Amino acid sequence: MLRSMYSGVSGMRGFQTKLDVIGNNIANVNTVGFKAGRVMFKDILSQSMSGVTAPVEGTSGGINAKQVGLGVSVASIDTIHTAGSAMTTNVPTDLRIDGDGFFVVSPGEDGAQYLTRAGNFTFDANRQLVNADGMFVLSSEDSGGGPITLDEGVTAFSISQDGQIISVDAEGNAEPTGIFIGVAKVVNPSGLEKVGGNLYRMTPNANPDGALEIGSAGNTETGTGAIIAGQLEMSNVDLTNEFTEMIVAQRGFQANSRIITTSDEILQEVVNLKR
Repeated sequence: MLRSMYSGVSGMRGFQTKLDVIGNNIANVNTVGFKAGRVMFKDILSQSMSGVTAPVEGTSGGINAKQVGLGVSVASIDTIHTAGSAMTTNVPTDLRIDGDGFFVVSPGEDGAQYLTRAGNFTFDANRQLVNADGMFVLSSEDSGGGPITLDEGVTAFSISQDGQIISVDAEGNAEPTGIFIGVAKVVNPSGLEKVGGNLYRMTPNANPDGALEIGSAGNTETGTGAIIAGQLEMSNVDLTNEFTEMIVAQRGFQANSRIITTSDEILQEVVNLKR
């Protein structure tokens, strides 16, 4: 069979994957804390028709190899961790990280730990800070590293840029609680694994040995960034770029389908040689 036909098939598969990623990006254009994906391609191993001949000084020149490529494959599907735009809500439990850190949430005190950039948190009936799925927002390791709970005597509160909760009692006295909202820094954010629900799972390619250290916000040494209360980080999807890439993927898909059509016509001519 013709190599060009299989090259066209591989190209169509690659651009279909690209369209899938673009569709997911556009679907999450208003998802809080969402990070867009990007597809990168690479060529498949080429078939050598003849090898390289080295030059002989004063006798003959060198001859390059003759190679035919065998198509394309997906090299990577990257997650672009650039910051999204800020949306002001004035809700005191809506938090945005102005930096590279991640909030840490867990389904239980001894459960698995997940990372997220979506800071749409609330206090439940037990005065525990939770996300939209009821997972506990964890404090920094210096504050115990467990779920964050307000005391019963607290009538109001605020959250400082370093993530500390400032409580206000019935007499109107403000007092630092010493509880800091945990923020984790990841060496390679693209190495995180998406698990749905705006959550990421730690992997060995994100941090050395997959270790997760929960610190506090505003740490200039780790670069976790400050916590801005009353704001949310929106999706970093750029619709202009996504629709442009959609056109590129559509035309690439059509061009590869034309390769298959042309190859099929050539095979038909070969079959018709014997009449």
